[in-house]
Amino acid sequence: MDIFEKCGKFTAARDVMAEGFYPYFTTIESAQDPEVMVNGKPMIMIGSNDYLGLTTHPRLKRAAARALRKYGTGCTGSRFLNGTFDIHEELERKLAEFEGREAALFFTTGFLTNLGTIAGLVGKDDVVITDKLDHASIIDGCRLSFGETKRFRHNNMEDLERTLESIDSERGKFIVVDGVFSTEGDIANLPQIVKLGKKYGARIMVDDAHAIGVLGKGGRGTAEHFGLQDEVDIVMGTCSKSLASIGGFIVGPEEVIHYLKHHSRALIFSASPPPASVIVVMEALKIIEEEPERREQLWRNTRKMKKGFQEMGFDTGTSETPIIPLLVGDDMAAFKMRRILFDNGIFSNPFVSPAVPKGKAVIRTSYMATHTTEQLDRVLDICEKVGKELGIIPGRRFPRRRRPPTLRARMRRERMVMKEAIRKRFRSWMDRIYGIRQ
Repeated sequence: MDIFEKCGKFTAARDVMAEGFYPYFTTIESAQDPEVMVNGKPMIMIGSNDYLGLTTHPRLKRAAARALRKYGTGCTGSRFLNGTFDIHEELERKLAEFEGREAALFFTTGFLTNLGTIAGLVGKDDVVITDKLDHASIIDGCRLSFGETKRFRHNNMEDLERTLESIDSERGKFIVVDGVFSTEGDIANLPQIVKLGKKYGARIMVDDAHAIGVLGKGGRGTAEHFGLQDEVDIVMGTCSKSLASIGGFIVGPEEVIHYLKHHSRALIFSASPPPASVIVVMEALKIIEEEPERREQLWRNTRKMKKGFQEMGFDTGTSETPIIPLLVGDDMAAFKMRRILFDNGIFSNPFVSPAVPKGKAVIRTSYMATHTTEQLDRVLDICEKVGKELGIIPGRRFPRRRRPPTLRARMRRERMVMKEAIRKRFRSWMDRIYGIRQ
């Protein structure tokens, strides 16, 4: 059998392309500002994770230029060998200081950070316990480890306790959760997780990819938000969101960091993060500390959008953060809504099964400190019109006309049957990417 045979049989994405609803790999021709250029046209971006709007900050650009002049464009090796520069170690000191921890370890990407940390720490006698809606990098880190994985229902503390109770007391236990869940926008019940971790002797790691710069008085994430910085063993963060660069890191006890330096294959065998990216993170940390008004503006924008969507009748789920999902339901309806928004100058992201439970497809919207009131008002106006047209929120713009079935109606029904077949193939493909989260 030819290993490439499956490639020719894969038609799910092309089928969605043929319908005109394919939402992925859209080419952006500008910087990730609140307004971006796509196909030569300006669009309001509500799909970015640049929460503080730092990717085009002049200080970060100047810092990157300085790094290029001094260090060149790359490191040409792994952190383990010839790829650790003085700026990598300086950044690790600053990250540890920022989070109030003993030490930090900087990886090439956030995905590799979770992969390398979990696979490096969890051995054959250990159990890692994860939320069912944790990020794919956590799932893959568990798969690569030699330990057992147990999953509990999303933010369900009773199920977490049942899971912990089922584990032999002699086994190592490691609870790993997202601080802010990247699709739903809700926050982990960290106070109860900490309480249960203590009760059952489990260590705790929080993935704060979407919380650094956003949650907490100083933007230090979920643990600071709840006043539990001394109760969480390891905090993971990424640099591709509020920190406006690329890379990932963990902070925690020095002995854990030392161990991972010598046992994390994702660190040892990956090329080192480039100098410009490292310097940018250091400068972004300074801005987070020096300009708290950015975070305050982000939360003003968040409150405005959540209130606006809810008043229209949109279901925003359990969101508590600048990630605000709009429940659509059907996968193809989500693709359609995204397409209509796109045609009206709004860049958003659809999330369909299995990234979300079947029948719970959403348009994931996210906001930046640098969005203007005018931009946000336009987003609300367009979303209201589209939501009504598609029957997602009350009040259709055009009255539904009742007619006897016609040839066109029959053809439409046949087309719906075909779309359902496409949906099934598409879900099968998405299963392979995300894994089941239900």
